Amino acid sequence: MALLKLEGVSKVFRTGLFGGREVRAVDGVDMELGEGEIVSLVGESGSGKTTIARMVLRFYRPSEGRILYKGRDVWGLPRGELKWYYSEVQGIFQDPYSSFNPVHRVERILYKTLSRFHPALSEAEREARIREAVERVGLHPADVTGKYPHQLSGGQLQRLSIARALLVEPSLLVADEPVSMLDASTRIDVLNIFADLRDSEGLSVLMIGHDILLANYVSDRVVVLYRGGIVEEGPATPVFTEPLHPYTQMLLESIPRLDAKWSGRMEARAEEEDYAAYEASGCRFAPRCPRAVERCHREPPPLVEEDGRRVSCWLYA
Repeated sequence: MALLKLEGVSKVFRTGLFGGREVRAVDGVDMELGEGEIVSLVGESGSGKTTIARMVLRFYRPSEGRILYKGRDVWGLPRGELKWYYSEVQGIFQDPYSSFNPVHRVERILYKTLSRFHPALSEAEREARIREAVERVGLHPADVTGKYPHQLSGGQLQRLSIARALLVEPSLLVADEPVSMLDASTRIDVLNIFADLRDSEGLSVLMIGHDILLANYVSDRVVVLYRGGIVEEGPATPVFTEPLHPYTQMLLESIPRLDAKWSGRMEARAEEEDYAAYEASGCRFAPRCPRAVERCHREPPPLVEEDGRRVSCWLYA
């Protein structure tokens, strides 16, 4: 049984107060995440990545479909079991500076988290656990304790976000763009923490990001989203080295490389912010796809199996 499973999950937002239109930000997503697995959701802005993360964290209720955690409907849990769910599933967010109360010192923030989920621990046990969690993310307690969040770097704060989540002893981390606000050298360090936790403790991670290079670096599987739907899914290495869907190919070809010229590479049409694209009768990527044919504009392609992957494209259906 999968640790996390999405069954036909959709999320519809309405724009405007009166007479607005509906935007289907997530459209019928089916996916699974296993124990001890890192799965990355990648795609450009507006693809539905963060919306999926927020539905898993119970910030947004799905408009359709179910989200199952350990076989239980996340949105069907009784109020008395929500504490259990949040002890199992923790979030890591994009902006580490807004993730901490600026008026409290670091140790107080960590102490309050531990007291909330493990109230029976003694004072000495809490201090030991906080020290252990801080060290597990590569920080020295003496370097961060006694300081306020604004006195620490973004990389230190993001590590502390992970340490705070680990105090709860979760089985799943939902990391929404956890390295996008960090410099290049710090990004790899933070991603290595996730990989180490997976390998040493079997922790699962649902990673949200737009950088397919970083997804390939740390992930077991990659799910590529476009306009709320899955266009390709599979093991990270094959998706990165031999992408099937034209959109995945476009994402990879947009990465500058020293050993390749831009001429001759596939060029997609520029994206236009058009709400009609969310209501298109055919493939949503068809207006931008250089390989689109008439059928692509008329019929949505199914998600089919191809070489051990899933791909939504009439080139394979």
